Amino acid sequence: MKISSIFRLFRSLKDSRTVKNSLWGVISSGAQNVLLSLYFIILARKYDPSIFALFLIASNIYQVIVSFSSLGLGQWFTRTFVGSENKADILNKFLKIQLFSGIFFYVVAIILGYLLYDSQLIRYLTIILGTNIIFDNIIYGIKALNVAEFQQRKTFTILFIDATLKFLVASILLFYPIDILVLTVLLVITRLITLNIFLRYGTSNILTLRSLISQRISKRLIMTIVLPNWPFIVIGSISVIYWRIGNFIVSKALPLTDVANYEVSYKVYSLTLIVPLVLSMTVFPTLVEKFKAKNMEKFKAFATRVSLIYLVYGLLVYTFFYSFSDLIIPLLFGEKFVDNAIYTRQMFLTILVFPTAYLQANIIVAINKEKVDMALNILSLVINVLMCVAGLYFYKSLTVIYIGIFTSFLVFHIVQDFFLVRKRIYGVFHAVRYYLVTAATVLLYVYLARYFNQFIFFFIFWLTTSLIVLSVFFIRYKYKMGKSHKESFLAMLKER
Repeated sequence: MKISSIFRLFRSLKDSRTVKNSLWGVISSGAQNVLLSLYFIILARKYDPSIFALFLIASNIYQVIVSFSSLGLGQWFTRTFVGSENKADILNKFLKIQLFSGIFFYVVAIILGYLLYDSQLIRYLTIILGTNIIFDNIIYGIKALNVAEFQQRKTFTILFIDATLKFLVASILLFYPIDILVLTVLLVITRLITLNIFLRYGTSNILTLRSLISQRISKRLIMTIVLPNWPFIVIGSISVIYWRIGNFIVSKALPLTDVANYEVSYKVYSLTLIVPLVLSMTVFPTLVEKFKAKNMEKFKAFATRVSLIYLVYGLLVYTFFYSFSDLIIPLLFGEKFVDNAIYTRQMFLTILVFPTAYLQANIIVAINKEKVDMALNILSLVINVLMCVAGLYFYKSLTVIYIGIFTSFLVFHIVQDFFLVRKRIYGVFHAVRYYLVTAATVLLYVYLARYFNQFIFFFIFWLTTSLIVLSVFFIRYKYKMGKSHKESFLAMLKER
């Protein structure tokens, strides 16, 4: 490849809005998640596992309810806001709906906490943590605004501040023991501070507190907005329930220590989702733009490139944690979680399918087929719940939960492929190649890893794989260039 071509490539990447937003997001979210992970690690180390598990159960109720409370209207807002002339009016109405919804679902969270659990501590924690539902709904709306305006940098910066505040609260435990209820109150205060920062700095001067309060919105208007977009409620909530349903089931069927083990493995896993989730925050509006422009060739090419990135990322992360979980888990969370490594490996099976499944879900929504995505999400959730409940009836182990999650995502991915191939977004070869490459890489790695030092083998394996892939791309590039030169030469001869 010519040097000038390389420079043009780097310049195009540098000027790419997708790349700039995504790189900023990955760096900022990486730092944010490091702080949140340290916060989680401190709590896991300083509190008794049973108390920590009760806190996690209350947190789980809050997280599940907040996934419903936003009504899943973020993607609807992005599609409506882009190209709209009356942006301030749309934003105020959207946030007013979020405020009312947050209050309603806060009450729902309290009722759920009392109905599901007899523990008074869980109930008190749910009442305190539940107030965050109201705050989070407003924050959710402002985050959607920043996505629509490609201003994710504001969101990342403010959420980094929020993570810093949480870490500082948890750091008090390093010097002085705090009752879990007091800690929870302090965490709610940090979220209130974050909300105020979002209102002041995160709204591009489109929103003011006065305009939000004075905004009138009727029940009819709420129904007009919410009812036609009810699939987004399902889509937005199921993505959270996929992960949180395991906590509910484990808390009812297994000991409290398994609740802590599940959350530890999930926490480590969630850190690795930073790259695909942050990249998708920019990828989705880009997909929407290309689809609205009716340039399907560029739409398909863009989706294919991103899909390849996600595939490689999933394989890299899985092989890393397959090799190093035994070292990482006790190092981070202490010796009381030394047996967690095997569960972490099982959890990371899902990273093989989640990134590309998430991208394909964005593609389906971007082409205005959100009801299809909703149906696929429901199918996957049902498979997950049935496998977990049925499996635990015969075998009381966390392994059942991880197998249920992985299987449900795999089915989700396969059905997505059928749909996208039918819509000619992908070709059959693209869909089949994903499964062949994934299966071959994982099986080869697991087989060979038994015979070598894990640390050395991981780096040698990926160095060798990278060289092979680069060689294939180089050969294909040379072939295309040679073919292009040949066609140009023949065309020149014809002209003569």
